[in-house]
Amino acid sequence: MVKMPPFSVAPMLDWTDRHCRYFYRTMSKTALLYSEMVTTGAIIYGDRDRHLYFEEEGPVALQLGGSDPKDLAIAAKIGESYGYSEINLNCGCPSDRVQKGRFGACLMKEPSLVADCYQAMQEAVSIPVTIKTRIGIDDEESYAFLTHFIETVAARGCDQFIIHARKAWLSGLSPRENRDIPPLNYERVFQVKQDYPTLQIGLNGGLPSVVEAKQYIGQVDSVMLGRAIYHDPYQLVQVDSLFNEDIEESEGLELETSIKSRYEVIMAMKPYIEAHIDKGGRLNHIVRHMLGLFHEVPKSRLWRRYLSENMHKDGANFDTVLTAYQRMQDER
Repeated sequence: MVKMPPFSVAPMLDWTDRHCRYFYRTMSKTALLYSEMVTTGAIIYGDRDRHLYFEEEGPVALQLGGSDPKDLAIAAKIGESYGYSEINLNCGCPSDRVQKGRFGACLMKEPSLVADCYQAMQEAVSIPVTIKTRIGIDDEESYAFLTHFIETVAARGCDQFIIHARKAWLSGLSPRENRDIPPLNYERVFQVKQDYPTLQIGLNGGLPSVVEAKQYIGQVDSVMLGRAIYHDPYQLVQVDSLFNEDIEESEGLELETSIKSRYEVIMAMKPYIEAHIDKGGRLNHIVRHMLGLFHEVPKSRLWRRYLSENMHKDGANFDTVLTAYQRMQDER
């Protein structure tokens, strides 16, 4: 059994692209990072490099959207060839667009199909295949509904489930509202782990910080943060030391846990930013993910404002980032 990494950053559409993940990797070598959700059609018929290529080292999971076992198997195999360390099937996104494609949270209604999808993918690759899901959908919010879904998929060999501790409304709420309005129920996820101790269970949904999430290790195998990391990414410098024991125990690693300063994070991004611009890329592709680096630091508004006003301009480059940093220092 491959052990689930104890800490991960959630897949977030329009946010966790390869530039965002490279930035995160400068702060944590061990956090499992996820791609944005990519549909099977985009991988099989689209521009694979655009969707799948990445440069950062360390564990990265590819989240797939789809419901056809054959297509998922093909996409999973392609993903493995690009160097991803895990394939994840999205059974938790409630958006109308996703439902029309017959994937995401609506798949909770079809556990046998999800089991077929899991089996097809796992037979196609040598890396772990995992499932990300919710605790329920619409009026189907009983514990029995959730465990029937898990048992059906686990019967085919799946032993890793990341559970968003909210149910999803498939109509009437936007994806954003579905991340906030349905109440959190961590106890439901803890109960799954208690009742199915041989399964590896990850907890997702509303976790406010890396430090606060750590307390749940033991009740679950892994914690996953999303928006809390995007808005305050510098928290990631704590991951390798906070979860050091858990990672060393599972991976047999001895970790380097020295913490970078925010300035060191900026400088670690310099070669990546310069290479991207040399290839014709634009500064905002990368720096938009760095706006929260000084979250709640005095004068951080100067950092955000300068970058927001200048990162889109022709000729914007790494010096633009340094100028933003210097303006903040000059005001202190």
